[in-house]
Order: sequence, then C-alpha cells, then structure tokens
Amino acid sequence: MYRCDASEGVLLDSSSSLLFSLLLAQLPVFVSASPVPHRRPSDMDRLSNQTKHLMKLTQELLKEHSFDSDVEPHRFTSLPEMSNRSAHSLNNLELKPTLSQLHADLKLYEHHFEWLNRVSKKHHHPALPKLVEMIKEMKSLINLLHCQMLRVEAPRLTPATPSLPPHLPYQFDVLQSSHELLQHFKLFCDWAYRAFLSLKPKVNAAVQ
Repeated sequence: MYRCDASEGVLLDSSSSLLFSLLLAQLPVFVSASPVPHRRPSDMDRLSNQTKHLMKLTQELLKEHSFDSDVEPHRFTSLPEMSNRSAHSLNNLELKPTLSQLHADLKLYEHHFEWLNRVSKKHHHPALPKLVEMIKEMKSLINLLHCQMLRVEAPRLTPATPSLPPHLPYQFDVLQSSHELLQHFKLFCDWAYRAFLSLKPKVNAAVQ
C-alpha cells in the first residue's frame, strides 16, 4: 500500500505556493492586456463630430475659392439669419425648438449647395468632387439630426423656399457665389457645433 510521505506533502505545498505567487505577479500583465471597452458615442456626439467634419470640408473649399478682392455680398437672400446667434445665446437654448430650427436651416443650405453643384457642373469647376462630398456629408448630418428629433419628439419645420440667384453666365460669378455661400455655411457650422455640445446634457435629461 502506498503511504503518503510528509516531506512529499511539504514539497507539493511549496510548489503550489510558488505557482500561486507567479500567477499573482502576472495578474497586472493579464489585466493590462485585456481590451478596454470603448464608450459608444452618443447621438449628440455623432452630430457634433459630423458638424465639425463639415466645417473642415468648408474651410478646405474656401481655400480653393480665395479672393484678393472683396466678394460682392448678399447674392443669397434666403440663407438662415446668423446675426442673432451669438456665443452668449448658447446657454439659453431650448432643446426641441433648436433641433427643429437647425434641421430646417440645414435643409435650406442643402437646396443652395445642390444649386451650386448644378451651376458648377456647367462651368466644369475643379472643386466639384469636394463639393459633391460636402453635399453627401450634409445629407448624412440631416439624417442624423432627424433621428435625434424623433427620439425627443421635436417637430419638423417646413424650410423656407430658397431664393437663388439668376443664371450665372461666367465662371467668376460662380466663384463669387461659392465663396459667399461657403463663408456663410462656415459660420453656421461653427455655431451648430457649439449648439450640439450645449444641448447634449438636455438631451440626456429628456430621454431618461
């Protein structure tokens, strides 16, 4: 009959203790090697990120439409009014009316840029591919915003009818119109980006 030797038991206990100590020493390595789950961006994060991306595209297009002389202003009379949208007003924004107004404004810009796209095609403008990309990204932002409006039950406003310039016979007229429209849209994107950041806590409170 096999008889357990006491010295063998001590040896086994020592080996187990050593193995346990080694495992404990390696534990921080295992933990650090484990993938850290990324926080899923919220709808408002996606809206602000997409707006920031649009602003970057606008700035790139403006560099391609730089002018040494002043551009004739007020070719577009139906663009959203920006003079009443200051940084101070961001603290007092109401959630649903602001989302609804931003959506209506973006739809209006969409009409203007689609018009500019059609005119630019006729004159074979070199910046046309980037303009097409910008319109695509704008439509994506409009869809994201509409989904957010549905979640918080914000009403959808009817956009104003755009008042577009008459036929532009010369490429220089197209360039000037592009410059004015892009400058205006850059201001809008800057304000809309700040507005989405300001509204984020209010959206979180509304959906809880």
